[in-house]
Amino acid sequence: MSKVRAERGRWITVEGARTHNLRDVSVRVPKHRLTVFTGVSGSGKSSLAFDTIAAEAERLVTGTYPTFVRNRLPQHPPADVDRIDGLIFTTIVDQRRFTGNARSTVGTASDIASLLRLLFSRVGEPGAGFSPAYSFNDPSGMCPRCEGLGVVDDIDLDRLLDRSRSLRDGAVRFPTFAPGTYRWKRLVHSGLVDPDVPLRRLPAARVETLLHAEGLPLDNPGPDYPKHGVFDGIVPRLRDSYLRKTPSRLTAEEQEGLAGVVTRGVCPACAGTRLSEAARDSLIDGRSIADWSAMPVGDLRDVVAAVRAPSVAPLRQAIRERLDALVSVGLGYLSLSRESRTLSGGEAQRVKIVRHLSSALSDVCYVFDEPSTGLHPHDVHRLVELLAELRDAHNTILVVEHHPAVISAADHVIDLGPAGGADGGRVQFEGSPRELTATDTETGRVLRAPLRLKKRTRTAQGTVTISGARSHNLRDITVDVPLGVLTVVSGVAGSGKSTLIAGELPRRHPGFVVVDQAPLHGGIRSTPATVLGVAEPIRDAFGKATGKHPSWFSANGRGACPVCKGKGVIITDLAFLDDVQTGCDACGGTRFSQDALAARLEDRTIADVLAMNPAEAAALFGERSPIARRLRWLDRVGLGYLTIGQSLDTLSGGERQRLLLARHLADAVPADDLRLILDEPTAGLHGSDVDRLLTLCDELVDDGATLVLIEHDQRVIAHADHVIDIGPGAGSEGGTVVFEGTPSALAKDAASLTGRYLRKH
Repeated sequence: MSKVRAERGRWITVEGARTHNLRDVSVRVPKHRLTVFTGVSGSGKSSLAFDTIAAEAERLVTGTYPTFVRNRLPQHPPADVDRIDGLIFTTIVDQRRFTGNARSTVGTASDIASLLRLLFSRVGEPGAGFSPAYSFNDPSGMCPRCEGLGVVDDIDLDRLLDRSRSLRDGAVRFPTFAPGTYRWKRLVHSGLVDPDVPLRRLPAARVETLLHAEGLPLDNPGPDYPKHGVFDGIVPRLRDSYLRKTPSRLTAEEQEGLAGVVTRGVCPACAGTRLSEAARDSLIDGRSIADWSAMPVGDLRDVVAAVRAPSVAPLRQAIRERLDALVSVGLGYLSLSRESRTLSGGEAQRVKIVRHLSSALSDVCYVFDEPSTGLHPHDVHRLVELLAELRDAHNTILVVEHHPAVISAADHVIDLGPAGGADGGRVQFEGSPRELTATDTETGRVLRAPLRLKKRTRTAQGTVTISGARSHNLRDITVDVPLGVLTVVSGVAGSGKSTLIAGELPRRHPGFVVVDQAPLHGGIRSTPATVLGVAEPIRDAFGKATGKHPSWFSANGRGACPVCKGKGVIITDLAFLDDVQTGCDACGGTRFSQDALAARLEDRTIADVLAMNPAEAAALFGERSPIARRLRWLDRVGLGYLTIGQSLDTLSGGERQRLLLARHLADAVPADDLRLILDEPTAGLHGSDVDRLLTLCDELVDDGATLVLIEHDQRVIAHADHVIDIGPGAGSEGGTVVFEGTPSALAKDAASLTGRYLRKH
């Protein structure tokens, strides 16, 4: 028994794991160590680290809570594994963006805001009160005009009303007031005005009542008016239903209607700071808490260090440590007042890291999803130091990662493969990074491969110019972007790369198309098949083969499972918490009704086809069919391991971007007219997959396309025809052109951080 206890104290043991594509995987993960899971894209790394180890730990912890609490937490089925032992409390730190809560900022998400409030409540002059008096999320500290949001929404009456029309004819330009609707009937039958007279001919006072009355008892309402006889005007109705408490789910028609009648501007009372006058007037060394929150984190460190009051020395030290941590993960350019929903997935994950670093918990298992995403090599080594610091606080760190520097820093490495999807899911190696480098695995070969600078670069076929760019932190930049070549734009995170290339370039030269990692529309109902435009031809093929209408083979049409409505899961809305999803037992997650699943094409159901990878589906429909031609692009962009019916919600930001790239290429005009901007296309890619992407880029450019890649990956930079390096630092320290030229010349440039790392490797 003592041996079993000793084993559980040292290892997390997994035997016979079969989650997703895992093939009876058995591993031992050392506790209180930094373990990195590597392997090509789709090899099963996340299936092992997240969907087996982390999910089972979360399920077991959830099972200790009372039923009332348990029903309101994420539900996981038991892991598909023969045995799993030695699990500990586990926290997942993934790249999901922060929710759309407008009240969440970098300061609140990192827990630094609470420390600032406490500091100002103690030494701010004049004092505004206790720490809630400095919070824009507390009634005592928020600006009363904007209620702590920093912006105010106003209804533009000129857009809302068509004064040439009567109420009966639809004078109110908003969907819920359209003729025949419930609210339209209230206006028409209120008895306040003649509903058949155009608004411009009605008395101004009466129109004012229609617009702004609140709780007005009606003298003579029509017989169809509700019996309570109390009237609320158009503006209060819109304000209360859509502005004060925006519904979580708006119809497309309502969204369009709001966009047409609502204007948003900075709150005039607090100038966008969100805070009450008392909080804004309370100062430390001439600055308010709003001034502190608006500074770049890198500058705020020095301001905090200058506070000398002995009574707040421990507070000052705690704030400095967290600010230093943000800087060390490459986020020194952010301000604490920046809304957290505007952060990228990589930025959001690094903010979460900082929050966990300050935790008093120990013996926790932290599972990270590619934390190096979006980081310049200059910042990766500092990220590694933070992960080591978290490990040394007596925690277990599991990291799914491709970056060589993170792999090299690991205590233990588990490499999966040999390929992605059905050809992956096997352990290729377990051991130290040094031992992995010597193996013949895909990861070992990539780690050994030297970085080769491109010697023979293509000649540009002309240029386009961005002149005098001053957006965000750009400092009046003028730069020429060459055409007909592969250009890489580099620089530290926050230097201004995306602002210049993804923002200014397509705005000034509309022929350029940006392919970024933003969420694709459609969410849980969208799949690679729908994004690529092959879902409808597949449904048509089933219709012709079975005699049924094609909508029977749509999870959004007649063929939808009647229980989950074609989602494959049952979603429970928990209001302020994340929605809880549980698999649909009626359809087994296929999303289709039994009638739809009874129909077959070459002995395959529609669910069978959507569970195929691109190559399998292409073979089913014929290699020369339009379906196959579009599906082949998934293989070419490195997504051949996906199933074509996989929900977009399950894809990473990098996978979504490459899916969008595949769609653009499938739809593309001749390559010599193709001008694409790719924002960090290697995010989530193994080194071997990066090489594959570069091969595709070469083929496109050789056919006449112009590609501009915003990238940190040194393999990509070294492969470019032309490099534009932005910097030298982030935020206020960036925004200038540091270098323009070939990779070889960049490696010799002493002023460029990017060049320094090219030389080093």
